[in-house]
Amino acid sequence: MKIKEATFVISNTDYKQCPDEDRPEFAFIGRSNVGKSSLINMLVNNKNLAKTSGRPGKTQLINHFIINNHWFLVDLPGYGYAKASKVQREKWEKFIAEYLTKRKQLLNVFVLLDCRLEPQQIDLEFMNWCGEKQIPFSMVFTKIDKLSSSALQKNLTKYKKEMMKYWEALPPVFTSSADSAFGKEKILNYIEQILENVK
Repeated sequence: MKIKEATFVISNTDYKQCPDEDRPEFAFIGRSNVGKSSLINMLVNNKNLAKTSGRPGKTQLINHFIINNHWFLVDLPGYGYAKASKVQREKWEKFIAEYLTKRKQLLNVFVLLDCRLEPQQIDLEFMNWCGEKQIPFSMVFTKIDKLSSSALQKNLTKYKKEMMKYWEALPPVFTSSADSAFGKEKILNYIEQILENVK
């Protein structure tokens, strides 16, 4: 899939106010500072589409971008941002959960994971919650350029071992680098494949 056009449409905190169109949606989420905005910008060939920041917790709304006038890429707030107040975190969690469980157009959630870290409890809990709610998701390991291939394989194996405690089979797994654009083609091809199946 080639992305020719990516345009910001709307931001909000209520799934009912998301675009009132029956277009397919693909959401991106992950812990704060996982490199979500950089990955989105790499996928759509636009360094300024999603706001990147050295300060975690920058995305605080459900952001819709229309891609090729065909499907929506949805940038969701990161979870586990420690510096946000408890009230703020609960507010985010509520509207994110409502979006993920009630948005009929949502076809897949890309859960972003920092490949440099060992399996994080918060990520495992989120993916298990998606499983319980029957929300289809894929795992995307980010920042692979920051790690040697042997260290990467070691961490991927640890993740697989942890996931297999709860799952009979792993969801699709992707590895990516926003700097080198590694993984771009595979992720976009996967989106295209899902779109073909819902025609």
